[in-house]
Amino acid sequence: MNIKRKSLRIIPLLFLGLVYSCSPTVKVTTDYDHGANFSEYKTFAFYDLKAQEGQINQLNVDRITKAIRAELISKGFTETTNNPDLKVNAVTILKNKTQVTANSDFYGYGGMYRPYGYWGGGAMMGGANTTFNTYDYVDGSLIIDIVSSKTQKLIWQGIGNAQIDSKPDNPDEFVANSIKKILEGFPPGLAKK
Repeated sequence: MNIKRKSLRIIPLLFLGLVYSCSPTVKVTTDYDHGANFSEYKTFAFYDLKAQEGQINQLNVDRITKAIRAELISKGFTETTNNPDLKVNAVTILKNKTQVTANSDFYGYGGMYRPYGYWGGGAMMGGANTTFNTYDYVDGSLIIDIVSSKTQKLIWQGIGNAQIDSKPDNPDEFVANSIKKILEGFPPGLAKK
């Protein structure tokens, strides 16, 4: 018996460690102009990114700009203000959302004998309980647009979406990792297969 008790204590501790070590998962979608020759682009500049009223503050604009810059430079691009090949824009969309879940139990008359034809006896006699739980979160999206300066046309777009439960412990790291994941497929053909 002592062995079982010890193993039961270890399992919840491992589970709690996994839950608390998880961070929001960023889901990424990308699209691009299949006719664009991405090998001809070498330089970039940012559009004038500003804090978006009610969406994102200047601290996060700076984090996003810094992370995009670092990622593009790591891919061999050079930032310039003098006639860049590419212009980069980033837009955030934040929506407060509520998720409602319902949990019902049908205990009562019949109990464990439900598989033998007594299922529903408790439900018909008012033995069903339904509990509603609400969960508030922010649905956040970051859209990165890359435009050809020569044609003024959008040639690549990456969208990262995450369900954010609370402010990340390290916003710089969260933003940098999210942007790395979004720009993983830029330029097309560079991503490892």
